[in-house]
Amino acid sequence: MKAEYDFSKGERGKFYNAQAEFSFPIHLEPDVNARMNRLAEESGVEVQALVNEWLRANLSVIESLQP
Repeated sequence: MKAEYDFSKGERGKFYNAQAEFSFPIHLEPDVNARMNRLAEESGVEVQALVNEWLRANLSVIESLQP
């Protein structure tokens, strides 16, 4: 690292985007990943769509069980 940096020509907020959304990566265990890939291929959908569908279904079940 340099001892000092010159930001005099810097532009504040140059890459800021208020509409930007952060999506964090999900890492599946190899066995789960293989099975989800196979199920997605058999269903003709993307893995991401299948995982989201499964998570929504599970969230609905959880919410229906809560008092």
